[in-house]
Amino acid sequence: MKRIIGGDLPPASGSVQFLTVGEESAGQRLDNYLIRVLKGVPKTHVYRIIRSGEVRVNKGRASADVRVAIGDVVRLPPVRVSEAVAAKAQMPAPAREFPILFEDEHLLALDKPAGVAVHGGSGVSFGVIEQLRQARPEAKFLELVHRLDRETSGILLVAKKRSALTNLQDQFRERETGKTYLALVGGTWPANKKVIDQPLHKYLQADGERRVKVVAKDDPDGMRSITLVKIADPVLLPLPLAGEGRGEGRRTATLLEVTIKTGRTHQIRVHLASAGHAILGDDKYGDFEWNKELAKQGLKRMFLHAWRLQFDHPATGERIALQAPLPAELQQFTHHARSPSPPIRPDRL
Repeated sequence: MKRIIGGDLPPASGSVQFLTVGEESAGQRLDNYLIRVLKGVPKTHVYRIIRSGEVRVNKGRASADVRVAIGDVVRLPPVRVSEAVAAKAQMPAPAREFPILFEDEHLLALDKPAGVAVHGGSGVSFGVIEQLRQARPEAKFLELVHRLDRETSGILLVAKKRSALTNLQDQFRERETGKTYLALVGGTWPANKKVIDQPLHKYLQADGERRVKVVAKDDPDGMRSITLVKIADPVLLPLPLAGEGRGEGRRTATLLEVTIKTGRTHQIRVHLASAGHAILGDDKYGDFEWNKELAKQGLKRMFLHAWRLQFDHPATGERIALQAPLPAELQQFTHHARSPSPPIRPDRL
């Protein structure tokens, strides 16, 4: 039996499958191709059936890094997934569209709200990409170009063609894009501190939760990470000072424009916290007691927003500059905190 890849495989298959590679998958590595179509099958098993030779491309053995082409016939051995995974696969994500900042036949840029994961996994049943695919069943190809933390709002790119995906990912990898965030941090940021160049190391806590920390420059596990910081606006917040119980005081905060030259996990959050100015509302690296008080004042999320993004259009080469306005809940919080001053207007930054 042959299948043309236009949808997903059944979550469990007790017989050999033959798949014909379509245009939307051309150029993809074999391992990534299989991980995508064999939803629910552990990656370790995917690599095992490749190494064993049970996966064949055009009747021949193939390594994980081989790139599939249009018309290639891929043989898959019988695979099984757990009943729980199979049941989950039969429950599609609810269809949802998101505010669109730019769209053509090659890509779309959307304004992701905070609190929504970009994709399912790690305890999350579905994310932006799964909901978008459900909302656009006619779309042959929709893939995330990059990631944003679940708690971060702002610009997110989705490719509508594989050629666009590879081109844009190359631009991110080669640091040819311009990514600027707005972050409200505790304290008064020192005006002379404009560059943070500190290696980061990703690790897992005992409970399996992912975390990142700054390490020494000679640490073999450290990944060089560069963050550029510019003061956008100082802010006074009428919130209790540390150690003063529930008495009212004044704490300062600073609105920053943060441009990242590398795209490490939690890079902005960890770099700013390591400098002694954690992002307000950050539940992983922030001031937890102050976060509780901030929630009472109306800040119920992390104040980090993917504000501006520049890249070269993958088909025309034209430089595209996008901007996502500061979300209403962040505008309202800063307006409340700064009253009677006017709210922050990022279009003036």
